[in-house]
Amino acid sequence: MATVLVTGGAGYIGSHTCVTLLEAGYEVAVLDSLANSSAAAIDAVAEIAGRRPRLDVADCRDEAAVEKVMAEVRPDAVLHFAGLKSVPESVADPLGYYRHNVGSTAVLLAVMESCGVRRIVFSSSATVYGLPDTLPVPETAPTRPANPYGSTKLVIEQMVADVVRADPRWSAALLRYFNPVGAHPSGLIGEDPEGVPGNLMPYLLQVAVGRRANLPLYGTDYPTPDGTALRDYIHVMDLAEGHLVALENLESSAGQVHTYNLGTGRAASVREVIAAMREATGHSLPYEELERRAGDVPELWADPTKARSELGWSASRTLAEMCRDAWAWQSAHPQGYRS
Repeated sequence: MATVLVTGGAGYIGSHTCVTLLEAGYEVAVLDSLANSSAAAIDAVAEIAGRRPRLDVADCRDEAAVEKVMAEVRPDAVLHFAGLKSVPESVADPLGYYRHNVGSTAVLLAVMESCGVRRIVFSSSATVYGLPDTLPVPETAPTRPANPYGSTKLVIEQMVADVVRADPRWSAALLRYFNPVGAHPSGLIGEDPEGVPGNLMPYLLQVAVGRRANLPLYGTDYPTPDGTALRDYIHVMDLAEGHLVALENLESSAGQVHTYNLGTGRAASVREVIAAMREATGHSLPYEELERRAGDVPELWADPTKARSELGWSASRTLAEMCRDAWAWQSAHPQGYRS
């Protein structure tokens, strides 16, 4: 069996991808600091997949720790999820985001090179596009991030591409995904943000279970049909499957960097998500209308044509399924993994 090292594998998207990898027959090793995640996610992954991934608790910025894990695991490839991901937090602390996200990736790539591991799938983001000129957004669209979080993702993309250009033994996939939501349909793993959620759906779910009084609805005067921001919401299991096919494509991609949008190609407004979540949970989900949030753009959704044509991948799960599966997780774990 091929072995994959998954950085940030105890986190939201990483844990769901670990399930997909294990079910596809891969050996999986997870490197995670657990700063914004929980080892309980790995227990749940093992329960779902019937096999337990190895877990090493360390920060990707710790070069000695990364070297030790890489030498022991001897992976065939790396899936790199580890990093900070809050847009408002990045606006408040841009330097911290550069030091953490860009610094950790530089360490990881250096250790990969020294250990002869030269295949990487990088968890990027549609935030690299910023305010788009056209919709839906293709991979060829200009990249001009509207916030430091997106800027760190773009710098890392450029770093990875430069490494591949310098040494054709490398291959890489840069996956720009839009708004991951939902949970594994078992309800055993899901999104469990530390502190106050920075994203819409986990905040709504915490309102539904009584952890929050109401949702802050940032911006109701956008130039959109109902005045709220439009986003491309993608089920986390569709996203996990996208990582699997991107990884497998690297086996025949020496010297190449592939960039793919992973999205549905459809947009939903904040008000539409609230309505869908009300239907899934049976709760009223009150909200408070507030001013726009710094760093947000009015509309953003994917053109996923390239991933469909080159990888044979497309998102299939609906917004109703996203809400249903997310509620299965949150209702069973009102306090997240601490429940």
